[in-house]
Amino acid sequence: MVTFRLFSLLVLLAGSLFAATSSSPRPNVLFIISDDLTYTALGAYGNQVCRTPNLDRLAASGVRFTRAYCQGTYCGPSRASFMSGYYPHATGVLGYTSPRPAIGDRSTWAQHFKQAGYHTARVGKIYHMGVPGGVEDFGSGRDHDGADDPASWTERFNTPGPEWRAAGTGETLENNPDGKKPVVGGNTFVVVEADGDDDTHADGKAAAKAIELLRARRGRPEPFFLAVGFVRPHVPFVAPRKYFAPYLPYEKLTLPPKVPGDWDDLPKPGINYKTSVNMKMDERRQKKALGGYYASVSFMDAQVGKVLAALRESGLEDNTIVIFTSDHGYHLGEHDFWAKVSLLDESSKVPLIIRVPGKAPVVCDSLVELLDLYPTVAALCGLEVPARLQGLNIARTLDDPSHRVRDTAFSVAPSTKGFLLRDDRFAYIQYQEDASAGIELYDIVADPRQYTNLARRAEHASTVTAYRERLADKLRAVRTNDLGR
Repeated sequence: MVTFRLFSLLVLLAGSLFAATSSSPRPNVLFIISDDLTYTALGAYGNQVCRTPNLDRLAASGVRFTRAYCQGTYCGPSRASFMSGYYPHATGVLGYTSPRPAIGDRSTWAQHFKQAGYHTARVGKIYHMGVPGGVEDFGSGRDHDGADDPASWTERFNTPGPEWRAAGTGETLENNPDGKKPVVGGNTFVVVEADGDDDTHADGKAAAKAIELLRARRGRPEPFFLAVGFVRPHVPFVAPRKYFAPYLPYEKLTLPPKVPGDWDDLPKPGINYKTSVNMKMDERRQKKALGGYYASVSFMDAQVGKVLAALRESGLEDNTIVIFTSDHGYHLGEHDFWAKVSLLDESSKVPLIIRVPGKAPVVCDSLVELLDLYPTVAALCGLEVPARLQGLNIARTLDDPSHRVRDTAFSVAPSTKGFLLRDDRFAYIQYQEDASAGIELYDIVADPRQYTNLARRAEHASTVTAYRERLADKLRAVRTNDLGR
């Protein structure tokens, strides 16, 4: 009996040793997110003016998703959503707060990896953090973490920068028709062609810290989850002078077409909160805003390139999943709109690139959501995927880009009480849950730029009714998930 038990023990031990030596180490995760980045600004998504060579190379080596949507069209709700794994109306995080009070002790995306033995680190803005205020405050000695979640991270680092106070040539473009207003802070369209090098600014410091952390992980036995949040191209549009050079003179830049009567068929909430009209930006200022945005994107792209180069040079690239995205999109003059919040494609759709070692580069046209990142990356790393999560595992698309994950994407704009259902044929936008503030309906096939609102046309009455019912069902399903209690 003793001999048999000893033999059995040796067999089990040998099996365990074999499993330990034959199984591959869990992959690392490098999650990079830009702030206020529209997919329309990237070369990989068709832009032929804005220079983004590093992101274009990443897209060419990974899976580029052409129809990825955020779940909230401004920073706070979007980031709380994809980091918690729940839609904004499930947690009630419709502003700039942490999801932690709503989710209790349920693990966030990064925390799930931390609990599975990963070293998790945050650099810069991952959860909501005010820009420029939350960044410029660092320089005054009043460091703060915004709506960050301490339980998510093994270590975390804030990256200060001068923001609108940067030395250089600056101009306030918004509400400054006579040109007398000085350069100002806040959520304001300001362009600063800055003196100094990359490391003067928050994103340059974020890249430097990420590189330091990557080098420190070389040779370590535990895998890592490194989240790097860049604040550009969020206003103010600040970058070292060299990044502005390709876009000068600003007069050569081309603005999106302006369609007469474009707003005539829109409900009041459908006219974005920032427009060329209410910002008092003439054509010169609009073109400078576009050039400042592009320069900020190019600066951010250069920092991404540095981090990816460090990943490769550290010998970690072959076992690291890389994700790049933005928290939401951004209008650059389309419909005479600027900035975020709108539920049109320019604001609700995001760039999304996922590169997994050993997977061939492809383009995937399936509708996906940022909410899908948590379950997908967990599955790719061999971790349990909590059943309570409201996102979907989209890993199959990495091998089969024709696979359809969803038939509809869902996003919200809490500040306008707006809701979006976006599918292959229509974009349906409703304001207020009872639709009392208006509806928009766009035929995406016939009108991809969303110029003609069909919601009030008699021939589309049944379509509107069907989408109203679908939206009510979606919200009911989101809220009755009960956060997995």
